Amino acid sequence: MFVISDDQGYGDLGCTGNPIAKTPNIDQLASESSGLSDYHVAPTCSPTRCSLLTGHWTNRTGVWHTIMGRSMLRENEVTVGQMFADAGYETGMFGKWHLGDNYPYRPEDRGFTEVYRHGGGGIGQTPDLWDNAYFDGSYFHNGKIVPAKGYCTDVFFEQAGAFISRCAKQQKPFFAYISTNAPHKPLHCPPKYLRMYEGQSENIAAFYGMITNIDDNVGKTRRLIEELGIADDTIFVFTTDNGTASGAKVFNAGMRGGKGSPYEGGHRVPFFLHWPAGGITKQHDVDQLTHAVDIVPTLLEMTGVKKPDGVTFDGVSIADLLDPAKDVDFPERFVISDSQRVRDPIKWRSSSVMSQQYRLINGKELYDITTDPGQKNNIAKDNPEVVASMREFYEQWWAELKPTFSQTTEIYLGHPEHPVVTLTAHDWIQKVYPPWHQGAIREADRKHPGADKLTHEGHWAVKVIQDGKYQISLRRWPAESGAAINASLPAGENVPGATVAFRTVTGNAIGATEAVLRINDKDLDRKPVSGDAEEVSFVTDLKQGSYQLAPVFQIPEGELGAYYVIVTHLD
Repeated sequence: MFVISDDQGYGDLGCTGNPIAKTPNIDQLASESSGLSDYHVAPTCSPTRCSLLTGHWTNRTGVWHTIMGRSMLRENEVTVGQMFADAGYETGMFGKWHLGDNYPYRPEDRGFTEVYRHGGGGIGQTPDLWDNAYFDGSYFHNGKIVPAKGYCTDVFFEQAGAFISRCAKQQKPFFAYISTNAPHKPLHCPPKYLRMYEGQSENIAAFYGMITNIDDNVGKTRRLIEELGIADDTIFVFTTDNGTASGAKVFNAGMRGGKGSPYEGGHRVPFFLHWPAGGITKQHDVDQLTHAVDIVPTLLEMTGVKKPDGVTFDGVSIADLLDPAKDVDFPERFVISDSQRVRDPIKWRSSSVMSQQYRLINGKELYDITTDPGQKNNIAKDNPEVVASMREFYEQWWAELKPTFSQTTEIYLGHPEHPVVTLTAHDWIQKVYPPWHQGAIREADRKHPGADKLTHEGHWAVKVIQDGKYQISLRRWPAESGAAINASLPAGENVPGATVAFRTVTGNAIGATEAVLRINDKDLDRKPVSGDAEEVSFVTDLKQGSYQLAPVFQIPEGELGAYYVIVTHLD
C-alpha cells in the first residue's frame, strides 16, 4: 500500500519537528517504520510520480513538466502497477494520476485494474470534469463518470478502502496506490479541520487542515487493514511528491527553498515504510542518500515480484537499508534532481547533483550538506575537484538522456481502446503556459501584449493509429457543461477554505464567428459558428502518422485555440 500526498514537504509533519501540524497517525507510523531522512524526488508533481512508478530518471520518461504535453508518461515505460498486475496482484489507483488523461497514458492503460481518479494535476484543472471542486465532485471510475459526496481526500481513501476490503476478503494480493491532490492549492478542507488551526493565517490553517485530514485517513486505513487481518503482511508506505508549497515560512526543517527549488527544500521529502512480516516495526532512521528511482526495485525485491525483461532501472534496491536487522555498506553514488518546467529541457536548469556529502546546484554552487544543511555557504571555489567530479557525472547523465528529449509523447487517435478522444488545452505544446485550470478557461484571457491580432501558437501532438474518417469537434466549453460556444457562464459556488475554487470565475463570452480546422499549420476547412452551437464539427480523412492538431475559433481579437476538441474515429 502506497500513500503519497501532494505539495507536502519534509517539514510539514509533527514527527519531523513541525510545531503546528497535527499529524498523530503519520507520527505513529513513523515511530513504527524505517524512515528515509535523506530521500529525494523531483521538485514538482508529475516528474516525481513518473520516477516513483518506473524507477527511471524523470527526464528519461518524457515527463519534465506538469502541463504542455510534457506530463504524459511515455508509452514504452513500464509502471510498477503493470509489474504487480503481471505477477497476479490486483492493482488500484486512487486520486491524482497526472501522467496523462488519454490513451495510452491513463492509469488503466498502465497496469491498474481499478481506477478512481480526477483529471489533470488537480481537481478543477482543465482536464478534470467541469466545475469540479474539492467537495461533492465527480470522478472517473474505470473510465466512467460517477458523482461522489464529500471531501475529495475522504472519497479517495474510501474508494481505496473498498478495494482493499474486496481484495482481502477474496484473499487476493493487492497493490493500492493512494495519491491525494491535497494539500495542493486551491486550499480547501472541511471546516472542522480549519478550526483546529485557529489563530493561524487562513492559508496556513487550510494547508495544515488538509494535511490533518490526510493524517486522519492514514489512521483509518491502518485500522482497516488491522480489522481485515492483513496488517502483518502489508507493506505500508507514506511519502510526498515534492517540497512544501505553503509551509516553509512556518517550519522547513532547516532547509533552503520549497516546491520547485533545486535546493533541499524543493526535493527532500519524508518516506516511511512499515512491514511487520519483514521485521520493520520500529523507528529506524536511514540517513543514506536515496532517490525516488530506488523505490520500484526496492518493492520488487521485498515482494519477490520479477523485474520485467528488458527493463533496466536507474535506481537500486534499498531493501537492505530499510531492514533494521542488517548492517549495510552502501556504496557512494551521485543522484540528480532537476526542475525543468519548460517545453524542452535546458541543460543545468534548476538542478541539484547530490552525493552523500555535497550538493552541486545549477552546476555552479557547491554546498557541504553535512556541515551546512541550510545551504548558505557556497564552497565551490575552494573545492574545484569536487565540482569537476559532479559536473562530469551530470554531463554523462545529460548526454545519455538528451537523445530521448525529441521523442514527443503523442495522444493516440483511432485506437480501438479509445475511439472517442477528448483533448484539452492543458496539453497544448507551446512556449507559454496554456490555460491549465478551469478558472483560466472561464476567463478566456485574450491579452497579447505587443500584437495587433491574437494568434494561437500551440498544438496537440497526436498519432493516428489507423487510416480513416475522423470527426473533429471544436468546443469552447467541455461537453458536460452543455454550454454554447458563445455563451457566458455565471460564476459557480465556492467551497470551504482559504482560497477560491476555480469555478468561481465568471465564464466570459468569446464572440466566435468561425471555427477553423488547422492541422500541421494548414487551415483545411472553416465553418461559421451559429448562435446556439455547442460545437462545430469537421470530418476529414487522416492517414496513419503523426500530426500537429491546432483548430481555432476566429474571434474579434484574432484567433483563440479551441480549448476542448473531441475526436471520433468514424470508420
